[in-house]
Amino acid sequence: MQNEKTYFYEQRTLFNQLIRDGKADGEQAASLFFYLNRTCYNGLCRFNSKGEFNVPFGRYKTLIYKTDFSEYVSAFAQWEFTCVDFEKVALEAGDFIYADPPYDVQFTQYSKEAFGWDEQVRLAEMFSKHRGPVVLSNQATDRIRELYKKLGYEVTILTAPRLINCTGDRTPAQEVLATRNL
Repeated sequence: MQNEKTYFYEQRTLFNQLIRDGKADGEQAASLFFYLNRTCYNGLCRFNSKGEFNVPFGRYKTLIYKTDFSEYVSAFAQWEFTCVDFEKVALEAGDFIYADPPYDVQFTQYSKEAFGWDEQVRLAEMFSKHRGPVVLSNQATDRIRELYKKLGYEVTILTAPRLINCTGDRTPAQEVLATRNL
């Protein structure tokens, strides 16, 4: 794998062209996404309003890049990966849910579709009705804590490291771990 800026941007352009051409579900796009995610800034995953990957090149001296995933084949054999609105995911009564929505902060657009306060409420309400175990994580804003408590989640406040921040501030932040039916 090349850890070179020009090559990275060439591959990002190719990946975004696959997205524009409606070919983001193929093996080539998956391979490119893995490469981009391993070489981009802090392993961030972010898409612009056009749905294109727009994270800049990272500055790594060495890369950890797995090329053989055969050891995972049996573990994922019964899994189904999908990319849809959370309300479209078919859930069984006993399914375990872990949701890590975009944090409730001013900047929350990591994809073409925005995820604002209405989506935070919709997600919390939907999963509060689920009969199986549910775990949600989010930034510990006052309104997130209040929302989760109001819906009957058990709320735990954790101090979590910050590995990605546009200002370079790595000060740990307060996070909510909300659980139901555990």
